[in-house]
Amino acid sequence: MKKTGEKAFLFFDAYKSPLDILYLVFSGKYLCGLSFDKPSNIQFKKSSAPPEFIKELNSYFRGENTRFTQKMNFLSGTDFEIEVWKALRKIPYGETRSYKWVAEHIGRPAAVRAVGQALSKNPVPIVIPCHRVIESDGSLGGYSAGINNKVRLLEIEYYSKMNKK
Repeated sequence: MKKTGEKAFLFFDAYKSPLDILYLVFSGKYLCGLSFDKPSNIQFKKSSAPPEFIKELNSYFRGENTRFTQKMNFLSGTDFEIEVWKALRKIPYGETRSYKWVAEHIGRPAAVRAVGQALSKNPVPIVIPCHRVIESDGSLGGYSAGINNKVRLLEIEYYSKMNKK
């Protein structure tokens, strides 16, 4: 993961997932966005996502892929937000952690609310698994793409993990 803020040739591709259409935004060969909403910015052109990444997504939704290898480039985000996003990649597939765990993991135990705000700005949900973060009491908390999508992603991972045992 890198942050350059550099907006090279930006393009998007539409990917039909079991949840809905996902819009994948790339800056050259780097993933810089994943959204349930079609990019409205006129700078974006339609093109094809790298086939390797499409294979990873297909495999993820079949419950086979537990880790994404696609390189990313953050075009926005504060140092704190990027630190939070990096920490999320350490949450194992099929498991959850609390907002408090993330705050403690990055060495800022009092920043629980700030962690929640950073998660709401995650530019590449699913790949950076903010859906794996829940409240300390076990309730789901929020999800920028809607709570139903969060539940579905957790179910995909949970049942996939259970089937492998």
